[in-house]
Amino acid sequence: MGWLFYTDRRIKSYADEKAEITRLCTFEGDTRKTELVKACKVASTWYAAARVTNRDGTPVEDATYVTDADGSITFGAVFLTRYDDGCWGYKDMEESAGPNESSAPLALIELLSDLKDPDSYAQDWRQRCRDWAAIPDYEEGDKIRLATPVTLTDGSTCQLVTATHYRRGRQKRRCYRIEETGGLVRLSKASLAGSELLSSAKGAASPVLAEFLAGRDA
Repeated sequence: MGWLFYTDRRIKSYADEKAEITRLCTFEGDTRKTELVKACKVASTWYAAARVTNRDGTPVEDATYVTDADGSITFGAVFLTRYDDGCWGYKDMEESAGPNESSAPLALIELLSDLKDPDSYAQDWRQRCRDWAAIPDYEEGDKIRLATPVTLTDGSTCQLVTATHYRRGRQKRRCYRIEETGGLVRLSKASLAGSELLSSAKGAASPVLAEFLAGRDA
């Protein structure tokens, strides 16, 4: 399916988007009904978990999903979104279609029904979401070894970095200090996959606190 844009410009805010995602995931047919269970927005992409039930109360039979104990199935959906000249648009995909965007939170993934095929596109998508969620969120002062060297715009590489920040106006922006040169670099979350924490900012506590904690352990 291609992109669908709302030329009436009625979608203008996060709340408008969420209400529309809810509407798109809620419908009722002659035998089944679907309702939104959870929706999360990551960057410009919405991730949704939608539950399907039979109107007569019988268990839902499906070729892709294992029926849950209550007789329903819950599947994952991805909505790519963007604004074009003030008009909001979306492109939707069910998880078994193999969407590229795979940053759904674990809390949403855990709501989905089990899959019958362990080698399906949906299983691969869920694992990529889990891998994304497993990438550490480092704190100020953490020293890190990247899994592979990152090539910078000047052709040099870096692998040992320390989490820090810089300011743009009133905002703090995450960046990393390159250990070899002292320069600062912005790193994508994807480049932190498989990285190793060499030393923690939490471990570098003040001498007074360290002495207090040592006394408690004695």
